[in-house]
Amino acid sequence: MKSVGRTDLPKAQQAALRSAIRWEIFTIAYTSVTIAVIALVVGGSQAMKTAWIEDMLSLIPQIAFLVSLLFIRRRPTRRFPFGLHRVMGIGHLVAGVALLAVGLNLAVESISGLVRGEHPAIGTVRVFGQTIWLGWLMVAVMTIVIIGPFFYGHAKAKLAPTLHNKVLYADADMAKADWTTTVASIVGVLGVGIGWWWLDGAAALFISLGIVWDGIRNARAAVRDLIDQRARTVDDSKPHPLIAQITRDLERQPWVQAAGVRMRDMGQVFHVEAFVVPHRAKVSVAHIERARAEIADLDWKMQDVSVVIVAELPDATREAD
Repeated sequence: MKSVGRTDLPKAQQAALRSAIRWEIFTIAYTSVTIAVIALVVGGSQAMKTAWIEDMLSLIPQIAFLVSLLFIRRRPTRRFPFGLHRVMGIGHLVAGVALLAVGLNLAVESISGLVRGEHPAIGTVRVFGQTIWLGWLMVAVMTIVIIGPFFYGHAKAKLAPTLHNKVLYADADMAKADWTTTVASIVGVLGVGIGWWWLDGAAALFISLGIVWDGIRNARAAVRDLIDQRARTVDDSKPHPLIAQITRDLERQPWVQAAGVRMRDMGQVFHVEAFVVPHRAKVSVAHIERARAEIADLDWKMQDVSVVIVAELPDATREAD
């Protein structure tokens, strides 16, 4: 049955998915290199250390995305009749919780350092026979590594709506915001250079609070989807417009008096329950099957569609979001 248990993707989404996989693999490789390079110059700067850890954490959404793809392609079974699309949401939750936990730990560490008045030490190194302040190398490295996230962040942001993938969207959003981490770490290092030791701790706190906010935002969105909130757009800004579209299309049917929809996000596809109040007591199976097929044909994300004949619409289908 076309409207139940679909795991296939249209050509446009297949192309977008292949592109997303390439970008995620490139991001993992790029970030691994930046982690290694930053480790060489991290020194005693708390801001640099925090930025370094943030780079490590930024690998989690990419890994979660790639691992989830191994599961969501599997067709429904008796044991998992709705398929394994929820794995994508679980990956989203894991990424959010990890960011939140580590971000809080880094924030506490930064505050403790400021309270204790710890003065970070940034020494010198010899490069090609010349003695150079390590801070200049830190600034140079952080200025260079930000180039990558600017490009792959925007590329993923374009792909995420096509795939309706919130993990990919969160990854893109974090990448596009990486410039704030870079600027903060540079400010912290230069602050130490001019004798304002507290700027390093303040920059570290700013970066860690950014990590905490990313964690809260992603964990909250993942939890809401996993407990079946009404399906929303990929950026979680509003209810998904397909809900209203399905309702309008059903109510245009001559045999339908009123219609309402419950739609939940399964991770990248939707589970749709359409409730219909008919004009007459008897409705043919052909009418119901035709309505279900038309809903399934509206959008590739319709992984499971049910049309239920009722005497009165459930209250949840009428509530404004």
